[in-house]
Amino acid sequence: MTSRRVQAVASGLLIAAGLPPWGWGPLALLGIAIWFRLIGVASARHRFGLSAMVGLAWATPATLWMVDLTAPGWPIAVLIFAALTGVIGAATPADDGWPKRCAFVGALVLIELLRWNQPFGGTPIATYAMIGVGTPWALSARLFGSPLLAGLVALAGVGVADLFERRWLPALGVATALTVGTIGGNLAGNAVETIATIDVAVVQGGGPQNTRADICETRAVFERHMEASASIDRRVDLVLWPEDVVHPAPDEWPTPDRCTDPLLGITEATERLTQHATDVDAVVVSGWFQRTDDGRANANYSIAQSPDGTVTDRYDKVRLVPFGEFVPLRSMIERFSDELPSRDVRPGTEPAVLDTDIGRLGVVISWEVFFDHRARDAIGNGGQALLNPTNGSSYWLTIVQTQQVASSRLRAIETDRWVLQAAPTGFSAVVHPDGHVEQRTGISEQKVLYDTIELRSGTTLAVRWGAWPMIVFGFLALAVAWRPGRTDSHLDQERDRSVIDQSDRHLGPEASGLDDGTTGP
Repeated sequence: MTSRRVQAVASGLLIAAGLPPWGWGPLALLGIAIWFRLIGVASARHRFGLSAMVGLAWATPATLWMVDLTAPGWPIAVLIFAALTGVIGAATPADDGWPKRCAFVGALVLIELLRWNQPFGGTPIATYAMIGVGTPWALSARLFGSPLLAGLVALAGVGVADLFERRWLPALGVATALTVGTIGGNLAGNAVETIATIDVAVVQGGGPQNTRADICETRAVFERHMEASASIDRRVDLVLWPEDVVHPAPDEWPTPDRCTDPLLGITEATERLTQHATDVDAVVVSGWFQRTDDGRANANYSIAQSPDGTVTDRYDKVRLVPFGEFVPLRSMIERFSDELPSRDVRPGTEPAVLDTDIGRLGVVISWEVFFDHRARDAIGNGGQALLNPTNGSSYWLTIVQTQQVASSRLRAIETDRWVLQAAPTGFSAVVHPDGHVEQRTGISEQKVLYDTIELRSGTTLAVRWGAWPMIVFGFLALAVAWRPGRTDSHLDQERDRSVIDQSDRHLGPEASGLDDGTTGP
């Protein structure tokens, strides 16, 4: 393996180290700096190969939790991420200057947006914006959303590369861009105002992690949350339960012999939650999972009940988990796995809000919190706070759970709203509109988080405009960088040799791959 390949792998691992659950952001910037320097010395083919290696080393540890969701799907996802990272390198011209810097950032933003939406609805996990949520310029997400924050993370990495090479003027330009983005993010929330405060209780029932759904366990899960809720010892306005912890069977179903407790029926679950809302004298939002009336699909939804137990609204999950809640290419995938859901979840079609006695609440169920457009739908339709009932109890390790907390932080910043995340076994959290995690539970513990949060009205620029400003920036940056006269095909051989020689002085004698006859990956 050549020196450049080693550096590419190191770059990817450093970027992964900046992601949750590790969260060592400065290492990620160093990884991006190494990557940016590597792709300044090679042809488009070499830039693609080196960048793909960066992506492979980044995605492998950062998406390891997917093994437990879909073992055959995980390596495919890793290879897709690696190939898309390779495109970023190939799209960045080899010549130096601001066009190259802008092209790198623009290509990264466009590729991030692509993988956040495709294939199968997108997989916005292990994103560069998650690295940025812990940086001083995180508030820039209120301006143009997570795409801008991802771009600023990439730009900061370029700035680190400039510092290594003692290019003080470009480094100063990067610092200026980061400052402007942060100031713009602060100003972008000026239209948002507080209209009320409410006291909330976020319920986590606890229990073992890394478990599979089992009809014999549905009562135990429900009882743990009833027990936790019964411990509420103060006046609250809102009680939030996690996703699908109310998983009743039809009343007429007999209890299987293997079950030690009788099945939880629909009527019993309904009556007990109605009584609970009356007992706590608060709005109760609970997560349900059951078959649809026609029996052909499942429904994953949250309902809001008023203090007298009346159901005031229902929201069915819209953005579903591929291979978890619906199976793309089912006939082919079933040949490789016998752990697929027998029925798909039927997606909802209504706006992501719940009308309650205390106001209109935005809601994104579980996986939806990873998608900025789902939060925009919630807040754009009048959501005054954002609820994220979720269930990560079946996942291995805590990679996906910590990345979900990072996503809740991003959604809080983008929308300038409080976010309440409720999970059955962790992590549950209360997130301030500036992205700060006010409280967070541990894994498997039974706990109720109490807090006072604000209900807010108004929208940020990120909610109103979405990703469009950054899409326009990305294509403009690439158009300028690759205008006639600046493409690799127009760099004469002498200039290309000069660039390679200059890079060799920075990367070492074997970095170019010319001393031993190698030509790259």
